[in-house]
Amino acid sequence: MTYSQIYILLLVLILVPGIVAQIRVSSAIRKYSRIPSRSGKTGAEVAAEIMQDAGIYDVTIQQANSFLGDHYDPTKKTLVLSHDVYNSDSVAAIGIAAHEAGHAIQHKNAYAPLQARMAVVPATMFVSQALPLIVIGGFFFRIPMFINLGIIAYTVIVLFQLITLPVEFNASARAKRILQQSGIARTDEMVGVNHVLNAAAMTYLAALIAAAAHLAWLILASRDRR
Repeated sequence: MTYSQIYILLLVLILVPGIVAQIRVSSAIRKYSRIPSRSGKTGAEVAAEIMQDAGIYDVTIQQANSFLGDHYDPTKKTLVLSHDVYNSDSVAAIGIAAHEAGHAIQHKNAYAPLQARMAVVPATMFVSQALPLIVIGGFFFRIPMFINLGIIAYTVIVLFQLITLPVEFNASARAKRILQQSGIARTDEMVGVNHVLNAAAMTYLAALIAAAAHLAWLILASRDRR
């Protein structure tokens, strides 16, 4: 395989998995956001109930206006739900809310991968802020210094994405188990919950593939330059 063919393959790996993953998650959320859960509980109520049952009383639930902006911030002990999840009783909403509550449970239990991700976050944020300059200098102009900086930056990002996978998969597994065992979601509703959470999990896998492809691109560019 020639260098040109390898570069084309890496470009495909950078672009395609993320696009496919986003289409899948958007489609799943759009579909199951139209189906109300029979519990009648909103995402905010589900998250609060799950955390209360887990003995978590010091986490604040907040509403955000951004689409798919749902996340748990362990540094502030804040569970943030997008407007459509916070106020909705849909199958998609209760699944997403339960997933984020799963992160709060991970934090309470000192789940090792979450602790590791928290430790890597500062370095990841630092290199992410430098990425625009690195992309211009390394990917477009192939300036040696920026190629080397890019290799370091994407090594950190790949490490972060690797650690993120078990964190996200475990939170989804917790959410599915809790929703079913608690009776918040019925057996037939779990089909929708599974579709939404599985599609969301694929976005993290796609992010890892893209980061690894960026890293491989820069390593190849470094060797090609030599």
